[in-house]
Amino acid sequence: MIKFLVIRFSSIGDIVLTTPIIRIIKTQIDNSEVHFLTKKENSSILYNNKYIHRLHLYNKDNYNELIEELEAEQFDFIIDLHKNIRTHKIKSKLKVPDFSFDKLNYKKWLLVNFKTNKLPDVHIVDRYLETLKVFDVKNDNLGLDYFIDEDNFYRIEGLHEEKFIVIVIGAKHFTKRLPNEKIIQLINNIEQRVVLLGGKDDIENAKIIQYNAKKEVYNFCGKISLNQSASIIQQSSLVITHDTGLMHIASAFKKIVISIWGNTVPEFGMYPYLADKKSKIFQVENLKCRPCSKIGFKRCPKRHFKCMEQINIDEISNYIKEVIG
Repeated sequence: MIKFLVIRFSSIGDIVLTTPIIRIIKTQIDNSEVHFLTKKENSSILYNNKYIHRLHLYNKDNYNELIEELEAEQFDFIIDLHKNIRTHKIKSKLKVPDFSFDKLNYKKWLLVNFKTNKLPDVHIVDRYLETLKVFDVKNDNLGLDYFIDEDNFYRIEGLHEEKFIVIVIGAKHFTKRLPNEKIIQLINNIEQRVVLLGGKDDIENAKIIQYNAKKEVYNFCGKISLNQSASIIQQSSLVITHDTGLMHIASAFKKIVISIWGNTVPEFGMYPYLADKKSKIFQVENLKCRPCSKIGFKRCPKRHFKCMEQINIDEISNYIKEVIG
C-alpha cells in the first residue's frame, strides 16, 4: 500500500479544485490510498468523496493531537497543495518525501501591482497536477468532483419539473460581487425561473433583490447547507456566478456556467474548469486597474467600481437566451 497525504486548507473553491488530484492518485497509482488534510469547516465538501480513504481535520486547538494522528498513519508521500508556514511545520514533523505546489505569488504580485502578466496560461488544476509528475500520471480530463449523498438532495417545491437558473449572488469580497441593481436587472431580463443562492452574509442583499425583482424569485441564501445548495445547482439548467466556490461546484456538475469577474481576473488560473462548453466569462476588458487584488476588497480602491458597474447585463441575458432559450 502506498499512502498519500494531500494537504489543502483555505476556501470551498480551493478544495473543490483539488479533487482531480485525489481521483488521479487513486485511479492511476496502483495500490494507493489517499488521505486528505484540511480545515474542519471544509469537511462537508469532501466527506462523500469516494476516492478518499480518510479525512484529517485541522483546527487551531488540535495541532498536537493531529500530528500524532498523522504520524501514526506512516505516509509514504505528501502532496502539499497549500504550501505555507503551517504545511511546512507539518511536513517537518512527518519527515516523509513531499511534493509542493508552486503558488507563483511573485508573478501574481507583478500582475496586481504592475499589470505585467508573467503567469502561465494554465489552469490551477493542471498546475496542481505538476506536483504528481514524478509518478507518471496523466490528466484524465474528467474535471472536478463533487459528491452529494441522498440526505442532502434538495427538491424545490414547484420547480422539479421546470427548467430554472441559479444566480449565486454573493462573493467573499465586495469587489467580486455585482451590485444589487445589476442582479435585479439580470433577473428581470431572464425568462426562466430564478433561484438565489448564497451564504448568511448574503441574506439582506437577497431580500432586497427578491423584493425588487418583477417576478417570483426563490431565495435560499443563508437558509440551507452547502451540500443542499450544491444539490440545487446539480438540478439547474444554468448557473450565473461570481468568482466563488459555487462556481467550481457548478463546473463539477458540468453546468453551463456564466461567470462574472470584477476585481479578480481569470488569468490567475481559477476560471471554470471543464464545465459545459457553452460556459462563458463576462468581464470589463482593458480596464487599467484590473486586477486590483488577487483576492478582493471591502470597497473599490479607486471608488468608481467600474469592473462591475460597467458589466453589460444585456449581453449576459442575450447569451443566456442563445444557449438555453
